[in-house]
Amino acid sequence: MAIAVVAIGGNSLVKPGERGTLEEQRTNLQITCEGIAAVMAAGHRVVVTHGNGPQVGDALLRSELAASQVPPLTLDACVAETQATIGYLLQQMLQETLQRHGLRRPVVTIVTQVLVSRRDPAWRNPTKPVGPFYSREEAERRRAAFGWTMVEDAQRGYRRVVPSPEPKEIMELAAIQAALANDVLVIACGGGGIPVVFKRERLVGIDAVIDKDRASSLLAWELEAELFLISTGVDQVALNYRTPQERALGSLTAAEARRYLREGQFPAGSMGPKIEAALAYLERGGRLAIITSPERIPEALQGMAGTRITPAAEPTGRPRPRRAA
Repeated sequence: MAIAVVAIGGNSLVKPGERGTLEEQRTNLQITCEGIAAVMAAGHRVVVTHGNGPQVGDALLRSELAASQVPPLTLDACVAETQATIGYLLQQMLQETLQRHGLRRPVVTIVTQVLVSRRDPAWRNPTKPVGPFYSREEAERRRAAFGWTMVEDAQRGYRRVVPSPEPKEIMELAAIQAALANDVLVIACGGGGIPVVFKRERLVGIDAVIDKDRASSLLAWELEAELFLISTGVDQVALNYRTPQERALGSLTAAEARRYLREGQFPAGSMGPKIEAALAYLERGGRLAIITSPERIPEALQGMAGTRITPAAEPTGRPRPRRAA
């Protein structure tokens, strides 16, 4: 049975204008879980990955507000905490959805560590915003006290940014593979995974945030998945997005996607990371990447919606990744 990795975005959990309560997130997950059930009904063993941007920011804020009463959490611990909480919500919603469709499967969340390299250039250029906004004075105090890198948002104040290194290895890969072999629906690599490095031959967490789509792409490759599906806020990838010349794309080759990416059609703040993740999967030997909205997943599986990205030629091999330094 073929394997599919389904990466769901933040819009699957928290909609614009919402507070992000657990009940709101449960409601929002219903449509996405219907799409995941459709992937399973199509004959795939499924791994679900997810973002955690709003949730990890909330976890950091709660930790800061309670710091006078209990020890604060590190960023890597907040990523782990949100993996478990979102996984819990997904497990409940997926089990209900699968049962309704007659697809009885165990569902499990694997709290996932992802190896990164201490030589990654991202450490010298933190770019990923996390946590709440601060005044100039508070930002300066935290910069001095904790060594944080703070950047200004002209509209909302100052915010901490952290490195976003490239994922190198999924440390719980064997556990994910074992669960899939037993016909379990797996939730893994939440929020891009907990970033870890080796220190004196043991794994330790590090203050960073891994891009969810990059980690999902790596996981899809390592699992030799037949399908990498990215669920996002638009039905299809488009050229000249939000202009009078906008043109939706039903299909792309990897070469076409790479050319449009170079031309600036897919900005870094929106579709760019998803296209890059799809290309990384395909260029390592993947078969098919689909980008679409949660509502259109069932139709996209049939080629009637979404954007399908395929390799220009058959893959020649799958070299395995080397352990990061």
